[in-house]
Amino acid sequence: MTDAAERALLAFSTAADEASAAGLARCLLEERLAACVNIVPGLRSMYWWQGRIEEGAECLLVIKTTAARWPALKDRLPQLHAYDVPELVATEITDGLEPYLRWLISEVQGVAR
Repeated sequence: MTDAAERALLAFSTAADEASAAGLARCLLEERLAACVNIVPGLRSMYWWQGRIEEGAECLLVIKTTAARWPALKDRLPQLHAYDVPELVATEITDGLEPYLRWLISEVQGVAR
């Protein structure tokens, strides 16, 4: 995978509950912005919000995408999300099982394997 646009990324977001997380995941998958989204319930988050420390239960979304789809994902997730300022960060996958990475790339490109 030498093409920079085909670099695989792991993106992370949170949602207030499993139903919200599942709705976000389904939209991202249907729009081919992600090849896979893992939903991890039971997350407890503490963060600064409007000048004070907040705490609450959330679900973590682990989103597998590509550098090519990242700009569209970054634009779309805030439109879908219930939060005023949703979390969305990404990191490059620097290594992995080659068949899995090929599958990930082909799915966000909409190419069945």
